Amino acid sequence: MKPRNVLILGAAGRDFHNFNVFYRGRKEYNVCAFTAAQIPDISGRKYPKELAGKLYPNGIPIYPEEKLPEIIRKFRADDVVFSYSDVSHEHVMHLASIAIANGANFALLGSDQTMLKSTKPVIAVCAVRTGSGKSQTTRWIANYLRDNGKRVVVVRHAMPYGDLRRQVVQRFETYWDLERQHCTIEEREEYEPHIALGIVVYAGVDYEKILRSAEKEGDVILWDGGNNDLPFFKPDLHIVVADPHRASHVMKYHPGEANVRMADLVIINKVDSAHRGEVDLLRKNIRIANKRAKILLARSPIDVEMPDIIKGKNVIVIEDGPTITHGGMQFGAGTIAARKYKCRIIDAERYAIGSLRETYKKYPHLQKILPAMGYGKRQTEELEKTIDKAKCDAVIIGTPVDLRKIIRISKPTTRIFYSLQPLKPKDLEKELARFI
Repeated sequence: MKPRNVLILGAAGRDFHNFNVFYRGRKEYNVCAFTAAQIPDISGRKYPKELAGKLYPNGIPIYPEEKLPEIIRKFRADDVVFSYSDVSHEHVMHLASIAIANGANFALLGSDQTMLKSTKPVIAVCAVRTGSGKSQTTRWIANYLRDNGKRVVVVRHAMPYGDLRRQVVQRFETYWDLERQHCTIEEREEYEPHIALGIVVYAGVDYEKILRSAEKEGDVILWDGGNNDLPFFKPDLHIVVADPHRASHVMKYHPGEANVRMADLVIINKVDSAHRGEVDLLRKNIRIANKRAKILLARSPIDVEMPDIIKGKNVIVIEDGPTITHGGMQFGAGTIAARKYKCRIIDAERYAIGSLRETYKKYPHLQKILPAMGYGKRQTEELEKTIDKAKCDAVIIGTPVDLRKIIRISKPTTRIFYSLQPLKPKDLEKELARFI
């Protein structure tokens, strides 16, 4: 039979994983191309032949998603497979309409086809939307497991933005590992907080190889999800974090809704900064999707490194990039700190240069705050120059990573730290104890 021509829509993560575990090595499929969205500067390169396998001696090209209609026609695609996360159901169906209108099928791969089975117990921490508090939840769980005598290894969702051939299996134990592997700001934001706690982190491109390496080091594999994506590993305990500031998103975003429907435990986070009505609405929406999951409440308190630097001052607020861009949030921990200490937040957009200007155009909901975009050297330099141009007294760093280790900031700075604080920690401990 003639192989089916396949296009995989992605953002340098889930797309590569779906290819590796479902399409690679199967002669009945011919993956003609990937497309790229969300992440800048990943189109125009190739999924290398070293990773694609012997059926693809020239590798697989990556095109911008904007060219989808002509790519479908160019390769006479039979199937268009959606393979990225944190987008509205409407967004997914717009792409489905483009595929159908150009003669192709539109497909989504199911969890059984894409989750790898571990020989060790797996806890997965996922979310309804990006920026809900997955990483702080993962850290809380890792500390609990470690305090109970378990060797914990964290495996982070894929973030392969560099040379894919060098990122097949990445292991991070020290800050030097971040430097040695040329991590972007976005990668550091996810890896550095775990490293600070002395926890080994794995990530990369080939998650079969990553899982087998992690199994050699840990008693428990702790999956730290990206965006609101599904786990790459089949979990024995599936935990989903939900944000009451986006209470209606449970039923509106992909694949966050699928996560909630699969969850064993849902943690409603940030109840300290949300209104009671938002929490009640979120609980109601969770119950519509999943009647059996346990629901727990948690705070996400902030701790300011040096509050005297910012009290009553004119400040520029830097927030976690993905959370406030495609995550749709209008504020983060930095903004909460600025309000607490009665700061005047200056409009960062006025000073934005280069690709940061395009970010504000693409995400018009952004108000004053500066997204910590840093997917490569150029963006990192633009972020540094934007901060340097800004006329302010101080800088609030509301990102999980200490930007001062990556860029030069000449103005006084203070960092914001945030953590998970369950309202009833014994209830969460009970769920984990049952798992252990």
